[in-house]
Order: sequence, then structure tokens, then C-alpha cells
Amino acid sequence: MKMTHKERAVAALNRRQPDFVPTFELEFQLEEEMFGRKFITDDLQPARLAVMGEMEKRRAVDSLADYMVRVYNALEYSIIPGMVLGDAADFWNGQPLPQETKSLISALRERVGDTKMIHYHGDGTFAIPDGAGIMEFAYGIADDPDGMKEKAENMARAAIERNKYLAEAGVDCLILCSDYCFNSGPFVSPAMFAEYIQPYLARIIEAARSEGLYTIKHTDGNIMPILDQLVDCHPHALHSLDPMAGVDIRDVKQKVGDQVCLCGNVDCSLMQTGTEEQVIESARYCLTHGKPGGGYFFATSNVPFKGLPPERYQLILDVWKQMRDY
Repeated sequence: MKMTHKERAVAALNRRQPDFVPTFELEFQLEEEMFGRKFITDDLQPARLAVMGEMEKRRAVDSLADYMVRVYNALEYSIIPGMVLGDAADFWNGQPLPQETKSLISALRERVGDTKMIHYHGDGTFAIPDGAGIMEFAYGIADDPDGMKEKAENMARAAIERNKYLAEAGVDCLILCSDYCFNSGPFVSPAMFAEYIQPYLARIIEAARSEGLYTIKHTDGNIMPILDQLVDCHPHALHSLDPMAGVDIRDVKQKVGDQVCLCGNVDCSLMQTGTEEQVIESARYCLTHGKPGGGYFFATSNVPFKGLPPERYQLILDVWKQMRDY
């Protein structure tokens, strides 16, 4: 029986077998190259939205929703990547959603009904610090471990509040998008991960589940040293299974495919610099080893990023269409 895109997503996230392998992306950054214009126009910048009248603002949000639905219908995504509109600074600290974002979620839901999921970012755990923050993080762990745990607690609490607002607004799914790993492995030892990150990730996921939200944990890099800890947090899915860091979907499927849905693993580096044959082989490999038994989303190992030749993304979608049916 033919399923809706949402039904496919729900089946995959619950490790069941849908009618065909669903697809989505963390973000889609090739809308201008493939469909003619950017998602965010000048009218949708925070400064412009702040001075618009309500009718003008509604027209701008409706126009964006129409365009997003057209793009994601054409791509056959089962989950629409949401966008935060308006002044979002307070939202990331656990304050209510900007009204413009609530309006976009509502407009998307009006257009897709219950046929697709909508996802937003929902993490609140320590991630790999940037260059300016790495020393502060290292000193904090060494000199003030209790203070770092208090900070982790506050971050998790803010994320849980933020995610409640997203659930109330009509979002179905959270992408928990804190990166933990380099190609060589986690940025902290597995023991430190268990102390400073894993318990807080588990709490965010547990709270999200209690709100009826699905959760997809994203991190690039070599997750294998902390794979068991990630699975023990009980996300519905893991993304992106980074082949550039040596993560092999066949291996991960064998190890934890009975416990968690898997997403991704199509090699983004090959999509940019490899041959067409290598790109096709990467896509085929992922479907060959991720697809059996269900519990798999076809996706890249990061996102279809700005600067990626759009024909390369279309190439892997063509492979997906050839191989997706169960």
C-alpha cells in the first residue's frame, strides 16, 4: 500500500519497513541553483520583518511557505527542514518562539497537512568548541568541573523549554545538531563524554519524547568510540554516519540497526570532488546496506551545501529513485 511521506518517516524512525526508503536533509542549500531563488529574501531578514505591517509580514511568510513546499515536494522529502524567522536570539536561550517562526510553521502545516513532518534544531549540549572557545572549555573541565556541569544543566534546560515551544507550534521532529567528533574521534574522551554530555543529551531526548517529538541526533566525524553512548540516549535516529571519518553504514547497521534508525552516509567529499562513478557507488552502497529491514533514511553525510554542483545531488537522488522500493 502506498504511504504518505510522513507515514514513511514514522515507519523508518520506528525501525519498521515503509513502502520505500524515505529521504530528507538536515538543510538544503541548493534551492537557488535548482529552483531559481533563495529561501530567505530581503523581506525575510529580521530587521525588515521588525518594521513590516502584519498583512505584509503574512504575505512574505506565506510566499516562503509556498516556495518551501514546492521545493520539498519536488525533492520528495519526508521531513521538511524548518527555518527560524524573526529575532531568534532569545529563543535559543529558552524563550518563546518568534511570532514569525510560529507563522511559518503554521503556514507549512496548512499546506502539507499530515503528509510530511517538519523538523527544527533542538540540541543543547556541549559541541566541539571553535578556536576562540577551546581553551576556555579545556580550562573549565580542568579547573571547574562542577561549574561546567552546571553550565551543561542550564543548556539542557533551555533546550527542553525551547523544544516545548516547537512542539506546541506543530513541529514533529527535532534535529539534535551538536557536533561531537573529528575524523579521528570525539573531541573529548569517551569517559568525559559520559560525564559532561551524554546525561544531558539523554534528558533532552527523554523530554522531547514526552512531548511527542521524534529525535534525530546529528554529529559528523568518527562516532564509533561513543556509538553505544549515543544509542543509550534513545534517539529515534542517528545522522550523518560520516564516511569521511571512516564510519561505515554496513558496520553501524550490524552493530545498532536493531536499536536506532540510521540516516545518511552518502559521501559529500566524493559528491564534490569524486567521479560520477564514485558518487553513484557511494549512494548505492548506502542503500544496499542501510535499506534492509527498514529503519533507514537516504541522505548525504552532511547537507547538500552551497557550492556543491547541483547535478551531483540530482545524481544521488536518481540512484535513490532506482533503488528505494522495498
